[in-house]
Amino acid sequence: MKNIIGVRFRKPGKVYFFDPGKFDVKKQDKVIVETAMGQELGEVVISKKEISEESFTTPLKEIIRVATPGDVKHDAENREKEKSAFKICEEKIKKYNLDMKLTEVEYKFDNSKILFYFTADGRIDFRELVKDLAAVFKTRIELRQIGVRDEVKRIGGNGVCGRELCCCSFLGNFETVSIKMAKEQNISLNPSKISGNCGRLMCCLKYEQNVYDDKLKRLPKIGAIVKTEEGEGVVDSIETLKETVRVKFKDGDETYYKKYPADKIKIIKNIGKEEIDPEEREHQKELEELEKLEKLDKANEEEI
Repeated sequence: MKNIIGVRFRKPGKVYFFDPGKFDVKKQDKVIVETAMGQELGEVVISKKEISEESFTTPLKEIIRVATPGDVKHDAENREKEKSAFKICEEKIKKYNLDMKLTEVEYKFDNSKILFYFTADGRIDFRELVKDLAAVFKTRIELRQIGVRDEVKRIGGNGVCGRELCCCSFLGNFETVSIKMAKEQNISLNPSKISGNCGRLMCCLKYEQNVYDDKLKRLPKIGAIVKTEEGEGVVDSIETLKETVRVKFKDGDETYYKKYPADKIKIIKNIGKEEIDPEEREHQKELEELEKLEKLDKANEEEI
């Protein structure tokens, strides 16, 4: 077994695990750790606990020390420098007439590097901008193009549920979300109802998808021919979470419907058919465009 602690460098942000070593650190303590980008100051968000060493593919780095008042002061000074650097960079962007939007500036704790995050519709040639910024700040400069999801994550806000956005509160990474998930969860395909503040498909569509995937394996498709105690009928709709199906029957010219638990029917022919009304079809085209934009966002993310 191995002792670990969870450290977050910025909120919102991903939680990274470290070995506390000889230090007795508690939640909300500030610590100095070694990362791939040099020394960083972070906050302990997961207190010390034991986990099997087999859970980790690579050895954990030990924390360097518990942050001193001087370290905290230095970090606060860096936050003030970021505000100044933001204004300077915006002026330089205007100077070079670059079609990009600066979203955030980040000073590394040891001042070895300054990161400038921006959004843009395509690739930007910012080589001259980098040279100019390096001449001003006398340190290594890094520009990172991010997607609209990352931009909203850094800005913050509330979702349609009234709570703080998931990406701003607890999500460490963005997972792939697709129209298929909305369809399988019987959610309206209206983009305004299933898009987040970033204009992309809502991350929460992913949360229950595993449950839907598991249940749909046991349910017939809409349009499937099934055998019931009333005789043969066609599946008209399904309630996935309840595992019930509504079956359509025809008795001469009369059509009627009846609901059954999924385990009370027998599937004769499971060839489903999707019935999408014209309005839903238009919405689906818009959503397909959103999916293309999400892929474009990932393709445009680069680190120079």
